[in-house]
Amino acid sequence: MGGLLLQNASALVSHSSPQNQASVTASVPESKPKKKICCACPETKKLRDECIVEHGEETCAKWIEAHLQCLRAEGFNV
Repeated sequence: MGGLLLQNASALVSHSSPQNQASVTASVPESKPKKKICCACPETKKLRDECIVEHGEETCAKWIEAHLQCLRAEGFNV
């Protein structure tokens, strides 16, 4: 009897329309971040923060931009 249930379940899956499958995959974001933003890019975050503390935000634009690029590469919209 268990084999019959598996056959019926696989038949249901195989008969689903391609339109339904497309709508399900379209709702999932392409590059969802795998980490929280606070835990992503620790190396560039450390360099950015140290530079800002020592020299001020105005002089650390290259480290700030490097960190933002790293976050974007991880899938964050910043």
